[in-house]
Amino acid sequence: MPIDTNRADVARKAVHPVDEVLPIPKLAVYGTQHVLAFYAGAVLVPIIVAGALKLSPEQMIHLINADLFTCGIATIIQSVGFWKVGVKLPLIQGVTFAAVSPMIAIGTAGGLSGVPGLLSVYGSVIVAGLFTFFMAPYFSKLLRFFPPVVTGSVITIIGIALLPVAANDIVGGTTTEAMKSDVALKDLAYAAGTLLIIVVMQRLFRGFLATIAVLAGLVIGTAVAALLGDVDFSAVGTSHWLGVTTPFYFGWPTFSATAIISMIVVMIITAVETTGDVFATAEIVGKRVGANDIARALRADGMATTIGGVLNSFPYTCFAENVGLVRLTQVKSRWVVATAGVIMIVLGYLPKAAAVVAAIPHSVLG
Repeated sequence: MPIDTNRADVARKAVHPVDEVLPIPKLAVYGTQHVLAFYAGAVLVPIIVAGALKLSPEQMIHLINADLFTCGIATIIQSVGFWKVGVKLPLIQGVTFAAVSPMIAIGTAGGLSGVPGLLSVYGSVIVAGLFTFFMAPYFSKLLRFFPPVVTGSVITIIGIALLPVAANDIVGGTTTEAMKSDVALKDLAYAAGTLLIIVVMQRLFRGFLATIAVLAGLVIGTAVAALLGDVDFSAVGTSHWLGVTTPFYFGWPTFSATAIISMIVVMIITAVETTGDVFATAEIVGKRVGANDIARALRADGMATTIGGVLNSFPYTCFAENVGLVRLTQVKSRWVVATAGVIMIVLGYLPKAAAVVAAIPHSVLG
């Protein structure tokens, strides 16, 4: 029976680019590109939090694996969607930087640190995620109270609050006298060099290269430190090839009203961020979105955040870096992003890869 090629062409054209399933090789290549664009931002949060709470290298490695694993789950939930969860757009989900400073404050409140501080963080994350999930339909009514000047000011304050954390990482929390030593001067040189690479790449390059400036800075800074013998890769040798993040790996979460309220405020801020990313992505891919779509996206944020608290990770939101990548490449398929989610899940099973990331010198990270 002859095939009606015209009818087949019409059927192909009827599929919106967002829903188009590309050939597997293209899915793999484009998905990997998305992972590279978001990777530095994804792993920085667990490294910063682990350092601030004085966790061991092994615990930091587990946090990195848990983060990547949960990032993959969250991304698939958002891009593939089910029931009234997930906006079904090419959106990568990652840990929000808006939560970093509050999480450090929660984890160190009352002299806490280490695992007890981490468990307090997880308690607040789980409850804030549930709050976001159930309040998603009503958030759209609150968004008008959070214009760009408000959210921009809050994010600026968060960045300023992280400056002491970065400074302590650069000099290792040393005293003024110790900072005069050659070791401290070398650490300052690593930090300055890494920052210079990031700034130059963001100023000189456009598109994909600009989006991976932080990743390039971390890689180059660590490579230089390794050549000078200042990187300890011993944890790579002792780490397992395969590892699974299990629910409540560090213990049962603890719940504090103050911590929960703080994290709910963070989730309200990320709701505004997610809303902006959804509208921006919808415009890029040529798909109209309404209040119900925003509610679906926020439910995905809430579900992912609750899962993050259970699987030893943190609050989740859409990553703006990858929104820019969609605009740059004009690859609009949400299945590309879903493939990136699968890649992240696989990376979450590789402790040795996380150990390499955990070996980044504190001065480079700072």
